[in-house]
Amino acid sequence: MRSISLDLPGALLLEHTAFTDPRGAFFESWNERDFLAAGIDGRFVQENVSVSRRYVLRGLHYQITHVQAKLVRVLAGEIFDVIVDLRRSSPSFGRSLSLTLNGESPRSLWVPAGFAHGFLALAECTRVQYKVTDFWAPTAERTLAWDDPALGIEWPLPAGAMPFLSDKDRRGEVLAQAETFP
Repeated sequence: MRSISLDLPGALLLEHTAFTDPRGAFFESWNERDFLAAGIDGRFVQENVSVSRRYVLRGLHYQITHVQAKLVRVLAGEIFDVIVDLRRSSPSFGRSLSLTLNGESPRSLWVPAGFAHGFLALAECTRVQYKVTDFWAPTAERTLAWDDPALGIEWPLPAGAMPFLSDKDRRGEVLAQAETFP
């Protein structure tokens, strides 16, 4: 596995070593030794899978208590994945980072605790799997506004199109009013 540091402190792109032959491919999506060597010391307590149609936008989510780090991977389809640093003590507070993940490439994104996370499905029947380091706590969950101009996120939507959003995601808070981390 190759670990690539991203522009936001603590965020990593992980390129898993794939072994291919005429039958297909195999790769380890989680190996504690390799992840420890990359500086990821996360104990996962829950694993989730979401299935989304094209142009569904989920996020930007985080939990203010029961803070979660996440390991995100696409099983099928493709996503435009976004993280936002919400740690006030971080030199990159308020900055966002985006990248594309798909089910064809053996890559994962490590999202440290203290970040909001969201994605836009770019293909029909997109399946996203993510492991988290703390349990879902509905009263702790917060949503950052996906379209907050202060974040500067350029979502790859067709001109004039709106994403499919949940009511919760429609009501997200702008960064200037959102609860953040120390």
